[in-house]
Amino acid sequence: MDAVVFDWDGTLVDTLGALYEANLVVMRELGLPFDRALYQRHFAPDWRLMYRRLGVPDERLEEANELWLAAYDRGIASQLFDGVTESLDRLTTAGRRLGLVTAGDRDVVEPQLERLGIADRFEARVFGDDLPVHKPDPAPVRRALEILGIGDRASHAAYVGDVPDDMRMARSVGARGVGIVSALGEADALLAAGASEIATSVSEWVDRTLGIMRVDRAPRVPAI
Repeated sequence: MDAVVFDWDGTLVDTLGALYEANLVVMRELGLPFDRALYQRHFAPDWRLMYRRLGVPDERLEEANELWLAAYDRGIASQLFDGVTESLDRLTTAGRRLGLVTAGDRDVVEPQLERLGIADRFEARVFGDDLPVHKPDPAPVRRALEILGIGDRASHAAYVGDVPDDMRMARSVGARGVGIVSALGEADALLAAGASEIATSVSEWVDRTLGIMRVDRAPRVPAI
């Protein structure tokens, strides 16, 4: 494996609760039903698709987005999962090149990366507003692999994410899909979407991949 590309929300950073709360505000303002079960059922990395599934009419999509941007607490949201920084550094030391492909917009995610001190870990960064298509379309991860210099060798890369569309995207380009179990991606759903393997956290997967055994860290699944 020459490169590892990561998802952001729910994979490296514990933001799912904050994302849910912001969407709850949006749906209340629009007068539409919304709860955790509906969120899990209709979630999609492409927020436009998710809002359509939840009943937001096309003419109110931009209004919904503005409401979400106003409601999302970016400060509280940006908390890395335990061991993430260490895991990224171990992968780099082991010779893996790192990338990030997220559905989050650049002006939302980049400040989080800088504030958390891991922006320089990623040679390639592709954000949700960089391209006109979104996960599970292969274009975002394909661009990251091209930046990393292995666009023609996707099978030498892994994509690590926490929702089924992450796994579908990885499979569509021939990369290895690594599913991180989360409130939006149960193990069975990740495997059904094409995950080659699953783990309860990035740290667990990196330990396993690099042959490191640890007993001092309990797995944690983000809540929404």
